[in-house]
Amino acid sequence: MENNQSVRRHLDAFTRGRIIGKLEEGRSVTSVASEFGIAHSIVSRLWRQFQTTGKAIRKFSSGRPRGTTPTDVRYIVLQARRNRRQTAGEIATHTTHATGRPISRFTVARRLHGGGLFARRPVRCVPLTPAHRRRRSLWCREHRNWRDNEWGRVLFTDESRFSLSSDSHRILIWRERGSRNHPSKIIERDRYGGRVVLVWGGIMLGSRTDLHIFDAGSVNGTRYCNKILLPYVRLFRGAMGLQFHFMDDNAPCHHTEAAEQLLESEDIERMDWPARSPDLNPIEHVWDFLGRRLAARTLPPVTIRDLRLALQDELAAMPEQLIDTLILSMGRRCETCLAVRGGHIPY
Repeated sequence: MENNQSVRRHLDAFTRGRIIGKLEEGRSVTSVASEFGIAHSIVSRLWRQFQTTGKAIRKFSSGRPRGTTPTDVRYIVLQARRNRRQTAGEIATHTTHATGRPISRFTVARRLHGGGLFARRPVRCVPLTPAHRRRRSLWCREHRNWRDNEWGRVLFTDESRFSLSSDSHRILIWRERGSRNHPSKIIERDRYGGRVVLVWGGIMLGSRTDLHIFDAGSVNGTRYCNKILLPYVRLFRGAMGLQFHFMDDNAPCHHTEAAEQLLESEDIERMDWPARSPDLNPIEHVWDFLGRRLAARTLPPVTIRDLRLALQDELAAMPEQLIDTLILSMGRRCETCLAVRGGHIPY
């Protein structure tokens, strides 16, 4: 029926005249509709119109008048470009005050879409100075030729925070298509927003596709030694031998005097890691996976206990192949980082 209606909208005057001529010859409505490949109702309405008015001209209607003028549309787009973090409701309120006519946020959204602007979450990342970019590029050049078995001997570590309430997903920005990684669309700020209630630590060893995630509490130098280095890093160092590589970032709690002494006493050498490079650490995707799974739950956790149980359930459901895929992606990460001259890796 949808196709038939589309055909009716494109019936020209000549085709309408042919249809009326065949009906005047005594042909049935059904046979004429079948011959022209259109719906029976279209031919029937056209025949009734001709019998009533003596004409078979299509009636055009203007439809519902638009609630905005071209000047209003230019004003709406200008408001969004001046302050890209305004919501459609806020722009609608400003436009209503300026024009004196009520304009809904849905109208504003449609006009912005027509102007090529869409509401998307901005890219959020840590700021990079030229020195950071140089160090990142140097590190990637040194490791770009590492084989998969070499990456499989790296013990990646990290800590992440999960909160019950966070404003990190409420920031929207009006931007054009294809401009996701433009510098003006990148929000440089702390990765952790909202009220933090859980801090989890994680270690990931590629060769064993092994992942351990645990409640680490508020991480400081002492907790880092007792929660991560002693029970996990020292254990894997003994199992892997001299081929073992230990990776941690440059957080202050990782470089306390106690942590340095412990690593030295256990003969554990850190892998050199460029500052402000969470995008190079594959375990960040594990945190992202858990966060997305929590957000997709029908009943989100409302207490700390619920949050802890939900994280444990999602961790148990995590596919093992995900760890292998993340480890095997390290070579590609290095190449991509070099391609953007040490900048943020686009995903």
